[in-house]
Amino acid sequence: MTKEEYGVKVELLIKWAQAYYVMDNPIASDEEYDQLNRIVLSHEQTHPSHTHANSPTIRVGGMILDGFEKANHLSRMWSQEDVFNTKELEDWIKRAQKVSTNLEFYCEPKFDGASLNLIYENGLLKQAISRGDGSIGEDVTNNVKTIHSIPLQITHKGLIEIRGEIVIKKHDFKKINELRIQNNEASFANPRNAAAGSLRQLDPNVTAKRKLFFNVWGIGENSLDFETNSSMMTYIYSLGFAKPPIQTICQDVVGIEKIYHEIIEKRPSVEMMLDGMVVKINQLETQEELGYTVKYPRWSCAYKFPAVEKTTKIRDITLQVGRTGVITPVAIVTPTLIDGSTVERASLHNFDEIARLNLKINDEVIIIKSGDIIPKITKVLEDRRDGSQKDILRPIICPVCEQEVLDEGILIKCQNLDCESRVVNSIIYFASKNCMNIDGLGNKIVEQLVNEKIIVDILDLYSLKYEDLEKLEGFKEKKINNLLKAIKNTKGRELHRIINAMGIEHIGEVASKQISLEFGLDLINLDYEKLINLEGIGEQMANSFLEFTRVNNTLIQKLFDLINPLVEIKIEAIENSFKGKTVVLTGSMTKSRGLIKKELETLGAKVSSSVSKKTDYVIYGEDAGSKYEKAIALSVETLTEDQMYNLLN
Repeated sequence: MTKEEYGVKVELLIKWAQAYYVMDNPIASDEEYDQLNRIVLSHEQTHPSHTHANSPTIRVGGMILDGFEKANHLSRMWSQEDVFNTKELEDWIKRAQKVSTNLEFYCEPKFDGASLNLIYENGLLKQAISRGDGSIGEDVTNNVKTIHSIPLQITHKGLIEIRGEIVIKKHDFKKINELRIQNNEASFANPRNAAAGSLRQLDPNVTAKRKLFFNVWGIGENSLDFETNSSMMTYIYSLGFAKPPIQTICQDVVGIEKIYHEIIEKRPSVEMMLDGMVVKINQLETQEELGYTVKYPRWSCAYKFPAVEKTTKIRDITLQVGRTGVITPVAIVTPTLIDGSTVERASLHNFDEIARLNLKINDEVIIIKSGDIIPKITKVLEDRRDGSQKDILRPIICPVCEQEVLDEGILIKCQNLDCESRVVNSIIYFASKNCMNIDGLGNKIVEQLVNEKIIVDILDLYSLKYEDLEKLEGFKEKKINNLLKAIKNTKGRELHRIINAMGIEHIGEVASKQISLEFGLDLINLDYEKLINLEGIGEQMANSFLEFTRVNNTLIQKLFDLINPLVEIKIEAIENSFKGKTVVLTGSMTKSRGLIKKELETLGAKVSSSVSKKTDYVIYGEDAGSKYEKAIALSVETLTEDQMYNLLN
């Protein structure tokens, strides 16, 4: 077979694979597909240099992994701000209109799956990374190469991050669960769990057998030159990515509401699970001006679908004790299928909520579930009571340590600092992967150490000795040494990791980094005015942080003394021609624009993706497009790459 004949056959095989895996509309029998696949594979094995970059033969499982390596996103993957009704949508738009009143809105369905970042360079898929914490995820490249809706090669040659959602279609989800039940395996709770679990299989062969689907929703690092989100996404779809079933551009709230309700109406017929609609400001220049909060882009929101309601019955009330000692009632309900997952528990927040609802055990209730929100009881059907109902009493002792509790009205707290739940939960969180990452200190081991009275708080971790552990069941020499080494390795960790590990309410990883970078070790002595002046830190966050550091000042200081945290320094750029200036890059440079962007940001410049009257410089290379033309029209100063470096020198 010649190279040209091979090319014809592999293109046909790609077409058949797309029809089966992506379009769900086979145009060849399994026998025909397998036969052609063998012919193509045989030629590729004989002539490896002929192999087509998108050949379906490449999309098979590789070697089984021991685990996933961590990988850095080139640019951060942000969360979405949620809005749930017209009023919240209008408020979001009003905030955006502070920058511009002439807004367009790009609307499309929000798929319910596992977020994924694809990095392409020179037209080839270089790396695939799960979302993780938004900055660091897991390298799942081997598994992603088995997914037919993800091109292994694209025509765009620049470095680009393409982002989207890995999902499983509803009928494929049903087939997976049927097979798992036949094999005496636990079924997946919902398609999202199935998608996430399939993506993270250590054996890529398992991933290959599940028909995962990739829906693209945006980009990260890139060198594209577009004025609108819609035109940019049209280009992305042209590279070989599937287009969403519904998308439109709206001019106002009325238009957004119309398409929102159209998507809700079509929701049952859409092949993938949806949990809302994404609304983005269409103009990229306005996106740039709006920027980001600590958590979200200000130019995008998720308009969540109305909650799904079901009727169920209260079987019991259990009590949970959190890290701060707050006792939270949780309703145990008759298992109920809501929006693709079985609900067995519902949050009640506090005992005032129980009193407001007039809730009793054995009551029939209406329960709702919306997006990621924990199922919630909204109404008690009192007219259905049959005399079997029992009152729910406020606890007077802690359900864990059986010590007397403090009843503050809305909150009921266990004040016993030695309460096992308080100690165990706070240490588990402290040791978790996104905090201090103490490998080997899992939930069961923490419970064992606390039950044996070997540790009573976080500080005790740093006084653990070999002889404390060797007498415990299951602790051998290697396990003990590994655990002690993992604890020792936390010394000298970055300050923001320690702050995040303390589990301060409303203070997550991003806020911990911001506060640590701004104030260093002096963060335990802050006042309200200093803290509230930080961008993205609101009143609730400030009050929560200040109350925590006040109550736990001594513990925090002891922890700092034990760990000796690395205090990251906020570097002030030296005086230069670009410090404080707004700069736009366009065209091809001698090195990647991503590297030049980092250089300029280190010099104190703000690198924007769009040109406006506020732009100070447009730095351009070969094939500079509309950004350069706009700079000329607005009389913005333009510089070549050489002129930029000459200005610095």
